[in-house]
Amino acid sequence: MCGIVGYIGTKKACPILLAGLNRLEYRGYDSAGISTIEKKGLSLMKDKGRVKNLSNLDGINELEGTIGIAHTRWATHGVPSKENSHPHQDNSKTFSVVHNGIIENYNELRKFLTENGYTFYSQTDTEVIPNLIHYYFTKDEKNDKQKYLRAVKNACMDLKGSFAIEVISSLYTDNMIVVRKDSPLVIGTCEDEKYLSSDIPAILSYTRNFYLLNDFEFALLTRNNIEFFDKNLDKINKKVQNIEWNSSSAEKDGYDDFMLKEIYEQPKAIRETIGSRINLNSKCEFEELNLTKEYLQNLNKIYIVACGTAMHAGLSGKNTIEKLCRIPVEVDIASEFRYRNPILDEKTLCIFISQSGETADTIAALKLSKEQGSKTIAITNVIGSSITREADYSIYTHAGPEIAVASTKAYTSQVILINILAIYFAEVLEKKDKDILNKLKSDILDLPKKIEETLTCNNQIKNFAKQIYQEKDIFFLGRGIDETVSKEGSLKLKEISYIHSESYAAGELKHGPIALIENGITVISILTDKDLIKKTISNIQEVITRGAKTLVITNQKLDNDMFNVVINIPDTNQFVSPILSIIPLQLLAYYISKEKGLDVDKPRNLAKSVTVE
Repeated sequence: MCGIVGYIGTKKACPILLAGLNRLEYRGYDSAGISTIEKKGLSLMKDKGRVKNLSNLDGINELEGTIGIAHTRWATHGVPSKENSHPHQDNSKTFSVVHNGIIENYNELRKFLTENGYTFYSQTDTEVIPNLIHYYFTKDEKNDKQKYLRAVKNACMDLKGSFAIEVISSLYTDNMIVVRKDSPLVIGTCEDEKYLSSDIPAILSYTRNFYLLNDFEFALLTRNNIEFFDKNLDKINKKVQNIEWNSSSAEKDGYDDFMLKEIYEQPKAIRETIGSRINLNSKCEFEELNLTKEYLQNLNKIYIVACGTAMHAGLSGKNTIEKLCRIPVEVDIASEFRYRNPILDEKTLCIFISQSGETADTIAALKLSKEQGSKTIAITNVIGSSITREADYSIYTHAGPEIAVASTKAYTSQVILINILAIYFAEVLEKKDKDILNKLKSDILDLPKKIEETLTCNNQIKNFAKQIYQEKDIFFLGRGIDETVSKEGSLKLKEISYIHSESYAAGELKHGPIALIENGITVISILTDKDLIKKTISNIQEVITRGAKTLVITNQKLDNDMFNVVINIPDTNQFVSPILSIIPLQLLAYYISKEKGLDVDKPRNLAKSVTVE
């Protein structure tokens, strides 16, 4: 959940590390710190709050070291404070460590180390790591060149949980050691410089050549060399990967916030995700997949497993797969999936969705599915991420870097990709008439243009936001496919405006929730399913009768005088209508947050990549 950066090279490390932390602040922003190797030993500077607080500390600009590590925190163990900030050091101040993840057995390790004379100064789980490294280092009687590496390795073997770790030492002034397990860590390489980060965009301006570590792979770095080792410290070979993202994709490009920029990038993101997969004159192409007609015919169920916004994309996919392929689909929350002992076997296909590809709950659910014999497909935005290395098959959204914590373009890209996947399944199964599938393909190809048209509602939404931004409760209604959009719209509002909101299937309103409707409350409704329009309007009339203000998003012809505000969006195929109907709700959440003077890109208590359970 936290962000870590590292540098080893010929330049001053401090400015590079601070720049990386600023780019990683969406991963955590309650404290930050930096440690470099200086002539007099290890420096350690950290503070509570944003990275800018760290940048303003006295003496930070005087750091001269060319090797360093840095961290921006999202608190899990211990309150946000200077003492709990990373990096952490052992008692002798020989080793500095930054860590992303959670050490589940830290209490046992802390007790063991305390019994062996170590003192702890923070409430964090991370502080056991440098002390454990020191413990093994001092117990090792050999003084060969691998002593440092052995100490780190032995410490890591004692850790239970997830971790990406960077270690520097005052005894090894030309080296850095890094390792990961279930938490992201990439190494960018140039001729005499190495850059490390939780996420590629943070260091993309320096290099496009990256090494991607697998679990329990250790890297020993110098300025001009990297040696890779497995958990037995046997040397292994790693291939460098070239990343095509442009570093400018991670900048705001004149927009006030990343979220607004990413909302407006959706036509491009959808276009890139569609790519060459859709062609009116031929079947959908998924070179990454090798699923036969016989395999799909024998499936008894498909699970779509994800968290948060990605789970809402899965709900949209459920609708399309079931209607086109007639295969039962169950959408499950990843954090609950493996704890309810799901029924899985070789006749179950499991699809896992994660923007970052590092979502801990989703990866754990994927591993369980493989153990039970199910085939697995990962849908993600990040090439080489953990989920892609675990899944049998991986397909990519190509949305480009998404920096704002609240997902926008990643969500719509996931929705379009899972719809294309449903078409692919239907074509393999030969379940649907070609004309029906071609009509859906044609509508998908038209989506980028229709998204641009939908974005013209910006000013209308901005004005409505000014009217309701002080409200305490807002309700979202929808039926059928529109209910999935209501869920995502409600989540967006909660995430960045901190307004309590709830989403309900409109037909369920009279079965309890209508008791919450009172004079002046705002109810937002989505109406795009022509088969359910009349029924949904009847449900909306129930809240209007009780004094609710109404915002309606629709692609149908309605009596606009019935509602306070109507946002008209282009008509499109029912299966992909969520891509258009969510855009006004993304904008509404954004403008309400701006009216309230909140930090849109970095909402409180949230982080972009949830790498802990």
